[in-house]
Amino acid sequence: MYRLRNRLLLIVISLAVTIAGGTIGFIVIEGYPPFDAFYMTIITISTVGYTEIHPLSHAGRVFNSFLIFFGVTIMLLAVGGMTQAIIELELNQYFGKRRNKKMIDKLQGHYIVCGFGRVGRGAASELKRAGVPFVVVDKNEDRVEWAMKEGMLAALADATDDGTLRDAGIMRAKGLIATLQSDADNLFVILSAKALKRSLLVSARIASEQSERKMRLAGADYVFAPYDMTGNRMAQVMLKPHVFQFIDFTTKNIGLDVGIEQLRVGATSEFASKSLEELQIRKELGVIVLAIRKSDGRMLFNPPAEAAIEGGDYLIVMGESVNLQRLESLLTEVRA
Repeated sequence: MYRLRNRLLLIVISLAVTIAGGTIGFIVIEGYPPFDAFYMTIITISTVGYTEIHPLSHAGRVFNSFLIFFGVTIMLLAVGGMTQAIIELELNQYFGKRRNKKMIDKLQGHYIVCGFGRVGRGAASELKRAGVPFVVVDKNEDRVEWAMKEGMLAALADATDDGTLRDAGIMRAKGLIATLQSDADNLFVILSAKALKRSLLVSARIASEQSERKMRLAGADYVFAPYDMTGNRMAQVMLKPHVFQFIDFTTKNIGLDVGIEQLRVGATSEFASKSLEELQIRKELGVIVLAIRKSDGRMLFNPPAEAAIEGGDYLIVMGESVNLQRLESLLTEVRA
């Protein structure tokens, strides 16, 4: 798109310079009135074959000869450049859509980000940082192009349409993030998504607190109010700056290679049916267990050393990324 704009801009500038030069030349050399000089220039470079408005002198004919040569050449180049740009645009869009569709059709267990505004960009950036597959859906061409320039898989479509969600692979998707501009659009997306796949994990952005109940009734698993959250964080940084800094360290990797992850304990893992004291996760791997989410949904915060973990539990842990990866591989390792 930017290449096409630059090419069209160059064509327009070239034509404008040629027309201006021809107009000024007829005014200075032949003393034509400005409009007559402009009209004479137009009929000359467009080769329409009209007769001269006023008889030309020898100097005027010499000037007109150069104007014909350069003007017609630029006109032909302009027509050719525009034709080439249009053909390239059509081909790029055609093959780009086919390539995107093939890549989307191959996605499994991915996430669908509906809307690429400020909130959507933040969600997509975090998914990209986490290295998980996802596709961005937005009906704004500039936003879709922006997402693709960032190396993201994106589709130009209306996320509120059921066909769009099917094309985005909703039946194979793991979750959907609704970040459209209005609460009504997000509500419609949630209703459509849950109707197509009831088990889909859905999080939604709301602009008004009154919309939260409606979003949850529609099937949203998580609802966020960005403006309220921003105000809360701005107050927290004033009241508890060190706590805020710690949260940023663990969620944004600012200055430290530390993160918080949820790791599932495999049913056949060596760790299953053992206590934290037996496993010595902190001592052996340098990873802190913040909480255990039991398979029945209970959350055990700051678990004691004697707390046992079972297959299907999730460990909420904090540590360096390398150590977290090591722990994840151990949790999924099959018992000998």
